[in-house]
Amino acid sequence: MTHEHDHRGHDHQHGHDELCAGSASRDPKIILPGDIDPHHRWDRPIQAPGQMQVDFEERVNFRRLHAYRLARVRQALARSDLGALLSFDQHNIRYTTSTVIGEWARDKLTRYSLLTGNGDPYVWDFGSAARHHRLHAPWLHQDHCRAGLLGLRGAVHSDAGLFSRAAEEIKSILQAEGVADTPLGVDVIEPPMMFALQKVGIEVRDSQQVMLEARQLKSSDEITLLNMAASMVDGVYQDIYEALKPGVRENQVVALANKRLYEMGSDCVEAINAISGERCCPHPHNFTDRLIRPGDQAFFDIIQSFMGYRTCYYRTFSVGRASEPQVTAYQRAREWMDRAIELIRPGVTTDKIAQAFPSCDEIGFETEMAAFGLNFCHGLGLGLHERPIISRLTSLEDPMELTAGMVFAVETYCPATDGVSAARIEEEIVVTPRGAQVISLFPAQELPIANRY
Repeated sequence: MTHEHDHRGHDHQHGHDELCAGSASRDPKIILPGDIDPHHRWDRPIQAPGQMQVDFEERVNFRRLHAYRLARVRQALARSDLGALLSFDQHNIRYTTSTVIGEWARDKLTRYSLLTGNGDPYVWDFGSAARHHRLHAPWLHQDHCRAGLLGLRGAVHSDAGLFSRAAEEIKSILQAEGVADTPLGVDVIEPPMMFALQKVGIEVRDSQQVMLEARQLKSSDEITLLNMAASMVDGVYQDIYEALKPGVRENQVVALANKRLYEMGSDCVEAINAISGERCCPHPHNFTDRLIRPGDQAFFDIIQSFMGYRTCYYRTFSVGRASEPQVTAYQRAREWMDRAIELIRPGVTTDKIAQAFPSCDEIGFETEMAAFGLNFCHGLGLGLHERPIISRLTSLEDPMELTAGMVFAVETYCPATDGVSAARIEEEIVVTPRGAQVISLFPAQELPIANRY
């Protein structure tokens, strides 16, 4: 096997251009030809520093991170036929503006940002959050941080006029920045807002592909944050391994994971899957209050974020002892995992990776749609599902090429011949110039048996 299991991060080059306080100036040097972050040090291990800043090490530089992300968006926008990007997707807003007001806003569709090819980011936020940005986000222009409210997913009726006023305000900015006659890209939107934009003469088009193009290559700072997030999950799996005993409930493991993650600095524990015993096959993607029993196979998925950067990280355990079908299923899942990781390197197309996974009938499903999400890959970043998505369902006919700087999760699943057990493994990898580097480090080469007897 050629993939690397050393998770220690690469250093950053000393010296960088800071954004001036109170401005959103552009750094033309932030992206080199070929979309390469100039601060990558592929010859060094990936960092997993503490969360505090220190004066004796170069760690994550958040202003450099903002400059990189904003430059990536500008570059993707310039390649499109859009004049501006209006974002309601919280990941796109954070990527463009480096602002966030917590997971409360995730499903409200009330925060939004605007970026034109010629201008600097605007952000409309919930009430007093706008004033907070003016005080604490000097990388944004003060008059670009505005209070805004739309429909709160229909709770405020469109007859109140908030949508129409917002559309007029957006149009005036597009006119001032010279792009009112070009299409406006939008990612996700409430229908009344789209209708209001169209009513004032704005042509609305999809911008999610533009934003995902921007987000697919990670900077050195992003990779460090993703590695830090993975290292938190490493620790939680040690706690789960020690806690897995007969009589423990799935929901107790979920509570344990949530507590530990927030103690370690997680800013969002999005979901914990906890599946055991007869619930393992088929995979239900949830948790219950089921009591774990001797000889159970159990697997868990920890989806959480640190500074917005997410994990998706499965591990499977047997409790006390493992049966032959459980061990065999795990070995097969591991073989599929290693076969896929072995292929990952710059220049390889995603159809080649997809072919390394078992077909749907090999794991007992009638179609690739029915088996989707069990043996596949998905990009990781501010979002849980970014580019690339690699699967037999999507990649064989629509492949894309892997590039250094991509970060994604590789997932495998194998049902056991006992009809109830199943093995689930997931590794998070960084595509480096030398190939795949694994950053999910809790041991998974062989089936872990918790509290063996």
